[in-house]
Amino acid sequence: MPGMGLTAIGLAGVFLSYAGIAHTFIDGLHALSGLVMFIGLIFLAVGILDGGISTSNKAKATTLVVLGIALSFGLYALATMNTSAFTVTLAGILMAIGFPAIIIAYLAMKHPTIVKPVGAIVGMAAATGIIMWFAFGFVSPDTSMIPQQVGVEEPTQEIEPTGSIFAIQILEGSSEEGNPDYEPGVAVVTQGYTIEWTNVDSLAHTVTSAVDYGDTFDSSIMNAGDVFTLDTTNLEIGEYEYLCIIHPWMVATLIIEESKEAIKVTIPEGAAIPEEEQIFYDPQIIDVTVGTTVTWKNVDNTMHTATSGNPDGGADGVFDSDIMSAGDKFEFTFTDAGNYDYYCILHPWMIGTVNVE
Repeated sequence: MPGMGLTAIGLAGVFLSYAGIAHTFIDGLHALSGLVMFIGLIFLAVGILDGGISTSNKAKATTLVVLGIALSFGLYALATMNTSAFTVTLAGILMAIGFPAIIIAYLAMKHPTIVKPVGAIVGMAAATGIIMWFAFGFVSPDTSMIPQQVGVEEPTQEIEPTGSIFAIQILEGSSEEGNPDYEPGVAVVTQGYTIEWTNVDSLAHTVTSAVDYGDTFDSSIMNAGDVFTLDTTNLEIGEYEYLCIIHPWMVATLIIEESKEAIKVTIPEGAAIPEEEQIFYDPQIIDVTVGTTVTWKNVDNTMHTATSGNPDGGADGVFDSDIMSAGDKFEFTFTDAGNYDYYCILHPWMIGTVNVE
């Protein structure tokens, strides 16, 4: 009975942990309950081999419950949680060992006179199977007997981010409790952006959504220098708390806000002519908030640019439309606050300003 009870308790704990009800990396429930389960199985096996099998209805019912839980959990885990290609092989080996052991144990208790010949047969069968297993591992069939499929290698293509990049760093020394960890700790990101977390620490970390233990997003283990990207296009507007499952005191917040409507700036007709009352960029000065996209459209009949910087100091590299022919558009999203002057490199008297708050 103690073996049955411990086994049942351990199985229940393992099921709860792997079902996601208890987060295994934080409280270690899967390890503790698994240990309890194996201790219970040891007691149960010792009791059976020692003849300690009770014939009461309670003992039979308990045995059926334990077997039912074990088989149900095993089938559920094999069908839905299995990620290893060797699980089926391992299960077959365990069954090949377990079934003969059960048969021999039963015969030893009920029919001891025939246990030796049956055991010898099972032993020889097992030895033959093991020898054949290793033999086929070293000597495989001739490849000419196996039809070969000629595959065409498709070129690998890197997936480019779908939106503007919002960078977050996992800081050096963040594994020590109390140190700064994610920078920024509260990230306000416009929906549609691609977030890049870079681990600049020397230890491994994760980026895992906290409320559902990684169902919304999860980086898995990020070693030093690794980058995890998250496309926010399909994330709902709202607040998401995330953490490192290896160091659960590392907690930060991600706020997804609705994308802002693009601000339009027009390059009007005649902008290439340096007349006194000529409008070059319309409007010439605009005030926007962080995360706003500004669109420049060239409605003039000649080429222009929208290049960050000024005619005296030249381009500063923040943004550059390149050459915009008549009818072309250029978009740029401002992710940092500041005052951004820009001009046309073809007609340097054309200047404008974007103030970002």
